Amino acid sequence: MIKVAVCGASGRMGKEVCLAVTNNPLMELIAKIDITGEDVYNSIEQAHKNCPIDVLIDFTQPKSIFENAKYCLNNNIKIVIGTTGLNDDQIKELKDLSKNNNTGCLIAPNFSTGAVLMMMFAKMAAKYFDNAEIIELHHNQKKDAPSGTAIKTAQMMAEAKGSFKTGNCPETETIKGSRGGTSYSDIQIHSVRMPGFMASQEVIFGSNGQVLKIRHDSTDRKCYMDGVLLAVKHIYEYNDFIYGLDNLLK
Repeated sequence: MIKVAVCGASGRMGKEVCLAVTNNPLMELIAKIDITGEDVYNSIEQAHKNCPIDVLIDFTQPKSIFENAKYCLNNNIKIVIGTTGLNDDQIKELKDLSKNNNTGCLIAPNFSTGAVLMMMFAKMAAKYFDNAEIIELHHNQKKDAPSGTAIKTAQMMAEAKGSFKTGNCPETETIKGSRGGTSYSDIQIHSVRMPGFMASQEVIFGSNGQVLKIRHDSTDRKCYMDGVLLAVKHIYEYNDFIYGLDNLLK
């Protein structure tokens, strides 16, 4: 039985994760961690002192995830991270901590199978198009922009070529930010924050005479749970460092 703790247990994603873990016959929800809520520990440290945690799942906030992850990896607690907002330097440091402490760590910008396939399809298409941009759309309570999914998608596409602005003329923004943010391999990322959305992303490829759009929409948080449970099972069995659920779907 895998003893699982959920950090951010009182949030919308956290509640879904707690339910998914509770209903899984191979797992036991050993601790709920959050700053508010019923039957919760108020810190990872407090839960760690009282519970034998095998794997911690983190769905908290960008401002707290880095310190949460460092505590886990420095105390031999395997961790599955669904919280976005980590930068490249922080991810590298967590990778080093995971390897040095021989403690498993899996970071997934998105746990939806459909969203991961969307990223993988975008990587495939990137070989055949010289121009591409990403539009990501989320609810207006999301604190970080662009989304972790958009960043991971751009990183995967950038493995195909050095620039996706072939033939673009010199640009002048009369309103700052109107062209979005420039990411890996010059891929523009546009972030929309709006009530009514949960999580959507569209990758647009263009060439002379044609446009290819690859889009994924999440409408219910339950779509993430199979990916979360897959990540927990993997990281429980192995002590590797993984960035992106696509590495488990190959």
